[in-house]
Amino acid sequence: MSLNLRKQMTNGLLWNSIDRFSNQGLSFIFSILIARIVSPSDYGVIAMLYVFTDIAQVFVEGGITSAIVRKPDLSESDLSTAFFLNIGVAIFSYVLLFCIAPIVASFYRMPLVESVLRWTSVVLVLNSLCIVQQAKLTVDLDFKLQAKLTLVSTTMSGVVGIVMAYRGDGVWALVGQMVSFSFFRALLFWTYSRWKPKVVFSKESYRYLFGFGSKLLLANLQERIYNNLAPIVIGKFYSPTLLGFFSRAQGFAMLPAANITSILQRVSFPILSRMQDDNEQLATNYRRILRMSAFLVFPLMLLLFSVADPLVRIVLTDKWENTIPLLQILCFAMMLFPIQVINLNLIQVKGRSDLFLKLEVIKRLIGVAILFAMIPWGISAMCYGFVLSSAVSLVLNTYYTGKFIKLGLLIQLKDLLPMLLNSIVTGGIALFIVKLIDEDIISLIVASCVGIIYYLGSSFLFKSPELNEALQIIKRKKV
Repeated sequence: MSLNLRKQMTNGLLWNSIDRFSNQGLSFIFSILIARIVSPSDYGVIAMLYVFTDIAQVFVEGGITSAIVRKPDLSESDLSTAFFLNIGVAIFSYVLLFCIAPIVASFYRMPLVESVLRWTSVVLVLNSLCIVQQAKLTVDLDFKLQAKLTLVSTTMSGVVGIVMAYRGDGVWALVGQMVSFSFFRALLFWTYSRWKPKVVFSKESYRYLFGFGSKLLLANLQERIYNNLAPIVIGKFYSPTLLGFFSRAQGFAMLPAANITSILQRVSFPILSRMQDDNEQLATNYRRILRMSAFLVFPLMLLLFSVADPLVRIVLTDKWENTIPLLQILCFAMMLFPIQVINLNLIQVKGRSDLFLKLEVIKRLIGVAILFAMIPWGISAMCYGFVLSSAVSLVLNTYYTGKFIKLGLLIQLKDLLPMLLNSIVTGGIALFIVKLIDEDIISLIVASCVGIIYYLGSSFLFKSPELNEALQIIKRKKV
């Protein structure tokens, strides 16, 4: 990797980290504040309906963002065509969800669902207004502006949600937070982005965008459906309250793993796409990214497992205690998430969206089979099923990595083993402290601090290159 690309990647990682954690981190904090006021059932209602807007968002995006980022000779026609295509699909999706809302309400046997779905679906149209603007900023590696706009949007929408919750609006406080975030985000990106669409719709651009993006769309579609199967099943066969517990557990588990993965993926994809024809460079830099993800995610997930009990009781209050065992199980599933995603990312870098789709279909069929096999045994068994599915996905995802750049499963495991062992010791120390100290606040603080100090200290002692690289990113002053 050239010095200039390394500098761009370092800057990108820093500002993408700010962007991601300002969004997810602040959103998580605001959701916690709201969760202390509203009921688990209110969160369950939102989780039941999220599947519909989440799947529809896949069609709105249509794999177009990746197509834009990867295209070496990006033109104004490409961007404007993508913009109008996004808006058209978004409006169609909103009208469709508006019409089927009564059917969804009947499926769950909850009349409230009809009006809630119609309001939450508004985010599809709002999001479509800034998809291309964000993709253009990603191409330019301008994560700084994205971070600032996201920070403002998240803060303003969080305030809206808290105010509505204190007013006693219940589930509508969560709706208000969702819709206002998309509104503020679209407004800010439209105002401050350096790109504005022209009245252009190119058939040539459409063929490229659809040709590359359609296969990613199908892959992302089945992934979103798969990821939302559990909420559908729980909402249908159990109760909104139990779904609320599961949703909060999933939110806690995904916060560190999904956000760190997203940061590394968003920054590395446009840069690695530039070296897509140099397998040696690809292999070297993929190994660096894999090790960095494990260095960050492994200890965080095992620490989260260890402090789950006091953390949930302090942050969400005792009414959410049923979240604790679900969270602990999901921590192990999410440990493998970044490794899966980064391996899968290689297929997109190589432009093989056909293989991407094929692999995703195989994995999801296996995952669905595991999920349905676990349904009769309860929600905890379903969470264990996610752990098993995650392990299977890791094995399958590394197959093509081994084929393309000779970086298969065994080589990756060898690279990641030191971080895994050190993280296990870190989690064990933290868990021992939690069991030793009865007071929740004290045990949470002491266990977290001792665990972090041990992990960083041991990494320094054994001269971890990932620690040095992380410190270099933090120390940078010119961004």
